[in-house]
Amino acid sequence: MNESRHDPELEKPIAAETKKEADDGYQEGAKSFLYGPHYAGFWMRFWAYLLDLIVIGSLKRILILPVFRWLDLPVFAHELFAPIHVASAVLFYGYFLLFTKFTGQTIGKMVFGLKVVPLTEERLTWTVVLFRELIGRFIVTTIVILYLMVAFMPKKQGLHDYFADTAVIHEKTVEALKPAS
Repeated sequence: MNESRHDPELEKPIAAETKKEADDGYQEGAKSFLYGPHYAGFWMRFWAYLLDLIVIGSLKRILILPVFRWLDLPVFAHELFAPIHVASAVLFYGYFLLFTKFTGQTIGKMVFGLKVVPLTEERLTWTVVLFRELIGRFIVTTIVILYLMVAFMPKKQGLHDYFADTAVIHEKTVEALKPAS
């Protein structure tokens, strides 16, 4: 006589009502817990960013360095605004800016199943993406310790996410949040 046994039959009507209400767009309280977004934590974002750095480094070696060597420009310079550093910065910020605007994900985020989503708007606008990827990423790459905010914020937001009203979520939850047609 075990009274603590779980009876799945008792939960069927509640789960059906909850799913129906969640599909209708009412995602509050427990329903949000069951069907809400799953925010990407520090380590998933870290590995995606590391993969992005590998992609950017490869693109630099494939696109920028051969052109600089062909034009007989120095590929090693100590000046802050040397042409090689400017070209590398354009590639770095352009990569994050264009991928985030047009797909909501960089290659690293695609591999790890992550996606950038706006919290207050329906889709990512140019203003949000410019702020998040240019200004926010500049601040976070300059003061690296600020990236650790991701580990402690409730929605796992970095400083650039927080000010741009965006979050990085696991891509599967985007599909789960869409109502069934």
